[in-house]
Amino acid sequence: MFNSIRGIITEKLIDSVCLLNGGIEWEIAVPATDISRLAPLGEEERLFTWLYHKEDQMKLYGFAEAGRRSTFMELLKVEGIGPRAALKIMGGIGQEELEKALENEDLNRLEAIPGLGKKTAQKMILALKGKLVRTEDAPASPYSDLIEALAEMGYERRIAAEALARAEAELPPGIADTEKEKLLFKQAIVYLSSK
Repeated sequence: MFNSIRGIITEKLIDSVCLLNGGIEWEIAVPATDISRLAPLGEEERLFTWLYHKEDQMKLYGFAEAGRRSTFMELLKVEGIGPRAALKIMGGIGQEELEKALENEDLNRLEAIPGLGKKTAQKMILALKGKLVRTEDAPASPYSDLIEALAEMGYERRIAAEALARAEAELPPGIADTEKEKLLFKQAIVYLSSK
């Protein structure tokens, strides 16, 4: 599948960009906040893409960064949010502000996004709190696979990393690496479930 498209920007609209690549001009739906960050008309730009395909429709979505595409994909997991709504949400709030609003459970800020009601904002907080934390903001850990596994179980990445670090500090010395990961995972779950 497409990961990204690089080409010359030929047109910028409210919620889409036209990109000329290899003699083909692509119309790509892009959040308004990303459009403002792109190169000016006539210059080359790279967009990270996602293709929406249904029996009666195909639409290409693009983002200024791979992380923005990841946010879009996370929004699609929230009940009641489709690609068009996710694009509108991302166009109404910047990445850092969205992350802060979710982490702080700031319902008022989320409701201020055009077209986003209270119920959907509440669903977003429940589904996404802790999932949009950037890796550079999370504590460094050599156990990224374990953090991902705990995140898939519903734990916040930052808190999962802290639980793993605490579990590692309490492990006895001389344990083999394969056994160490199993023990860390079990102990981290114990810490997380006691919170």
